[in-house]
Amino acid sequence: MDAVRVSALRESLAGTGWLESTGSFAGALRSEVSRRASSGLLLVGTPRYEPWHLAAHLDDEAALCGLPALAPTLVRHTVPAGSPAHLAVGLRRLEAARRGATVLLVAPESAGAPLLERVQDARRGGATVLAVDTGDGELAALAHERLSVPDAEPEPFELVQHLVSAAAGTAGRPRSRFARLLDRLTGTPALHW
Repeated sequence: MDAVRVSALRESLAGTGWLESTGSFAGALRSEVSRRASSGLLLVGTPRYEPWHLAAHLDDEAALCGLPALAPTLVRHTVPAGSPAHLAVGLRRLEAARRGATVLLVAPESAGAPLLERVQDARRGGATVLAVDTGDGELAALAHERLSVPDAEPEPFELVQHLVSAAAGTAGRPRSRFARLLDRLTGTPALHW
């Protein structure tokens, strides 16, 4: 993320509560994976959107903050033949999710009934469900924690995911690495998360 985009993001979010909202959601995510470290984090998108970018950032944050449970397992709708093991986890993994698992659903569009049914099954089995979406009403009743970004275009939706991953890796610490990066890039003090 370059300094101009970071600065524009901070300016556009100033006073809106978004930094606090993403920080709160990220804190819930971190808390869930910390409490449920044995079962891990399942990250799933919609049939047309795989959250590769968020998966990579959460994996980096997990390594940086020393919380391996924050590194997600990417659950894919279609697994191409010959995919390496870490990229070959299909939707059946959601069906097997039980107590102790955390499911993070990222939906920049409607999740669709088949996916919502699988996530509902995971919730019934005891998994905690978190969602980042653009206003999918069906997710409101399904998710334990939800960050809704109504009517977001693709780029702002991706930027919110940056905020979530950075805050998840630094939640609970006195000064976040992301806030220090924002300070350096923009020359102004960032919020404390």
